[in-house]
Amino acid sequence: MAELLGDAPGAAGPPLSEEARADAFLVTSELVTNAVRHGGGLTGFAAEINGELLKITVTDASDKSPRTAESHSAMSEGGFGWPLICLLAEQVSIAPLPGGGKTIQVTMPLR
Repeated sequence: MAELLGDAPGAAGPPLSEEARADAFLVTSELVTNAVRHGGGLTGFAAEINGELLKITVTDASDKSPRTAESHSAMSEGGFGWPLICLLAEQVSIAPLPGGGKTIQVTMPLR
């Protein structure tokens, strides 16, 4: 992700704002963490930039869609990542896979 987002030497494209970079890393981290913790394991990952949009695709082994925490008390653990992803993303789609599992695709602005 660092190379794709212009953090690495030789990366293409203009530098991103700190906010855009932080949002992109946060959404990527949440998607991958959810796939590992709740999705039966990460089975695919891709990220690409098209103009000023970042498209992140994560595939996991679970048929279940992400969900939010039942109650949002200060002592609750988990369930906050998915709403955050949806807040930061411009577009979110979830597609079941024929052999089981799902693909989540998120498009988010980089500027």
